[in-house]
Amino acid sequence: MISESLLFLLLLLIIGLIAKNSSLMIAIAVLLLLKAGGMDAKSFTFLQSKGINWGVTVITIAVLAPIATGEIGFKDLSGAFKTPFAWIALISGMLVAMLAKGGVKLLADDPQITTALVLGTILSVSIFKGVAVGPLIGAGIAYAVMKVLGFFS
Repeated sequence: MISESLLFLLLLLIIGLIAKNSSLMIAIAVLLLLKAGGMDAKSFTFLQSKGINWGVTVITIAVLAPIATGEIGFKDLSGAFKTPFAWIALISGMLVAMLAKGGVKLLADDPQITTALVLGTILSVSIFKGVAVGPLIGAGIAYAVMKVLGFFS
């Protein structure tokens, strides 16, 4: 008998194939291989607890790579603060990091929110070619909105 989780993953794989989203297809393939190999019990729990941190680390490495290669230096950094767009980017980066902090707390405190955020991310990744950082930022935005609504109620 096919489990509900396997059926769900296969449905998401089909969505990934239709949308031609390689990130989604690779992620599902890895999960299916772990499941088929009987390594799902411990590995899924481990991935759930460490995966977001690994992803953030990989993204940080990618962002810092131009500094390591010498493409971006101190001259570029000081020059960047001379434009209004650079200041907008700086402030946006700070706000996103603060939102993500709230998102981590919300995902840890309310697992039901995780389901809705994951579905929203999957839809965005598969249909709109979005990038799968959505759950963390989405949770941060949801956390901020919930705090504002809580303030007024």
